[in-house]
Amino acid sequence: MFDRLVTFLKGLPFGEDRNGRAFGKDDPRLAVAALMFHVIDADGDRHEKERKRIAETLSEAYQLKDDELDALLKAAETADQEAIDLYSFTSVIKRHLNEQERIHFIELMWEIAYADGDVDEIEDNVMWRVAELIGVSSRDRLTLKHTVAARTAKAGTKAK
Repeated sequence: MFDRLVTFLKGLPFGEDRNGRAFGKDDPRLAVAALMFHVIDADGDRHEKERKRIAETLSEAYQLKDDELDALLKAAETADQEAIDLYSFTSVIKRHLNEQERIHFIELMWEIAYADGDVDEIEDNVMWRVAELIGVSSRDRLTLKHTVAARTAKAGTKAK
């Protein structure tokens, strides 16, 4: 499951700076990471395992380590905190990803949202808004939510 999501992220194109050193406003890596932070912060209760999951996902997907990974994480957190709406991120994603990739992105976002084991109603609302803005149908969004929830519950049962 996690490998499939990392494979998806690896396929995303880079934005303005293709050398990986800077994360411009049109860089889907920055948009993806900022939206990940947005969803984990939506309920006002950020868990370390959520942030760790974001870092692991981005590190594997983009082969970023140490300073480069830290730079993306910091840039994404800052971009999310400074953003006045979700459009600045969702418009980048919509421009760079085709329909199937956007559906996979929503699945990834559910994985991040469920990283702490629960999805709050505010996180659910953020997921709805992001999906709407990038053109993912309510049916796909809800199907993915239930799929990820079941997968998370099953993984949690195995861990016990």
